Amino acid sequence: MKIVYSSKYEVDLGEHPFNTTKYRLIKELLQQEFKNIEFVEPPDIDIKWLLKVHTKEYVEKVLNLKLSYFEILRLEIPLTKQVSESAVIAVSGTVLAAKLALEQKIGVHIGGGWHHAYPDHGEGFCVFNDLAVGVRYLQETTQLKKFAVIDCDVHQGNGTAKIFEKDTDVFTFSIHQREIYPFPKEKSSLDIELPAYSKDKEYLQLLEEGLKEVKKFSPQMVFYQAGADVYENDRLAQLKITKQGIIERDRLVKKYFNDVPVVVTLGGGYAEDVRDTAEIHFNTIKVFLEK
Repeated sequence: MKIVYSSKYEVDLGEHPFNTTKYRLIKELLQQEFKNIEFVEPPDIDIKWLLKVHTKEYVEKVLNLKLSYFEILRLEIPLTKQVSESAVIAVSGTVLAAKLALEQKIGVHIGGGWHHAYPDHGEGFCVFNDLAVGVRYLQETTQLKKFAVIDCDVHQGNGTAKIFEKDTDVFTFSIHQREIYPFPKEKSSLDIELPAYSKDKEYLQLLEEGLKEVKKFSPQMVFYQAGADVYENDRLAQLKITKQGIIERDRLVKKYFNDVPVVVTLGGGYAEDVRDTAEIHFNTIKVFLEK
């Protein structure tokens, strides 16, 4: 099994809730558990694929570190050369994971899931929307016609929803907490909003209802945004989903879409102890590697 990973995802953001050491910790956990994993580095990507989703002006600003003060405030992370390079590699990583999903049924990307990025700006820690670029890449290079993005991050996948709002061949489903960022929320093909302090039972019941609707769309490939920030001890949200509840979430997604290729991206996760975040992400990958 090939899994997409780059050490360049671990960037210095200073004092910040987004601890990028989680990527290395996930890799180390996988190395301890599995002996047959090959970690593959994303190749350089042709910038033309970024331009299938993002405006030329925005891409050039990011590559040349020319975002305005306001644009960096909206991004909520510093724009450094390291961050810019990591953002480009992450897009390439999700495209590579999509290619691997076509070959091995599951494409796992340690480092993907930047669902808040819009065509003309980044926000919510997300520079470029790798999920959207991955879909656009497959639309142009394969015979696949129908795609679904299943977003289980605690924050709505607003950028992804906006990018695909007029594309009837892409079904966007986001299940997220109601009271938190982003404001205002975009309109996905299907949105399920949960109140703060929702627990496993309610969450899993509503998720399954949503997955049934996605299944009716009959996607030929699924991009699964498996955020760890629904966790009960996450610092940026207030859902009360246990680690076991998150494993059950992942199993539900796998059960409903075990007949099509699935691209797994990991999205957010901001537990006080980064090892909790890494463990949750590891568990997600483990679910999808199980026979």
